[in-house]
Amino acid sequence: MAFLSSRRRRARLAPELDDVALKRLLKSLQATTSTGTIATTDLCTAQISRLLDQETVDWDRRTHQLSVLAFSLSESHVPRAWATREPGNVSALVLFAWAHLVRGRSQGNLEDADAIAKSCFRAAELAPADPTPWVVLLGLARLERRNQSEVFGLWNEVLTRDRWNREAYLSMLGYLGPEEMGSRIQVLDFVDAVRARTPENAACAATELTAQVLQYHSVLTLGGVEALMARKHWTHATAAQSLDRAAGSWARPDFFQHAAALADLNLLAYALMAAERRGEARPVFEAIGGTVTAWPWRVDGDPLSEFERARARATNGL
Repeated sequence: MAFLSSRRRRARLAPELDDVALKRLLKSLQATTSTGTIATTDLCTAQISRLLDQETVDWDRRTHQLSVLAFSLSESHVPRAWATREPGNVSALVLFAWAHLVRGRSQGNLEDADAIAKSCFRAAELAPADPTPWVVLLGLARLERRNQSEVFGLWNEVLTRDRWNREAYLSMLGYLGPEEMGSRIQVLDFVDAVRARTPENAACAATELTAQVLQYHSVLTLGGVEALMARKHWTHATAAQSLDRAAGSWARPDFFQHAAALADLNLLAYALMAAERRGEARPVFEAIGGTVTAWPWRVDGDPLSEFERARARATNGL
């Protein structure tokens, strides 16, 4: 991954991160759908297929691309039309299911959970080695508040196919939190287990720091005195040690190789600034360049404004 100086790149929200092919596709899809022609669906699905249907598959990259496309097309008829027209195309089946899930999550209810499940199981049957149908099924089980034995079973299906699947680990982290079906203790136990067996540069390496940021946000949402004292969270041993481990290595060139590396660097920059560790944040912002993720910056306001403000503080030592 080529990192450029933050001073030379203007900040922009980029869900594709540094995936050049995905960026081109998203731009092309936007241009194609704006034409409103009858052939729009055919053009879109042909473009998507060229990106996703590769002979040599990088599961980490494929998961990232499908995730971004699912969010981008969650309100579009394209995923359903593609899956209907090509019921034997694994990419079409997974994209339809994932986009449907994203729409259901944003609306607070699922229109047809059975359609999502059937599409995923069909895709899993057609491509037994592909983890992405199981990633979507895990997300579905999480949204439906299924019991933990079932959810962990789906998580293991993902890990059997892609041991360090970032999406799966973060999904489990959310499911085990007190806002969903678990507790703070379960999150801590999960994070401890993940840290003990995960390579420091694995695609899911940000699981631990994500848990710390989520806990920090939970304090902020309390408001009042608790929110004013929220920064003390980063002085606690577990939070400080989590930041120490990440700050010491993540921003090094070529340390991370996974598709969402820039998202993890955004997370680290945010956490370091929340902890008032501005000197350590400076090289992280330089590694990020101008590629901004909506989360976690959006918690404090407009993501781009919050990112730029934090970057300026880190750069100028303010």
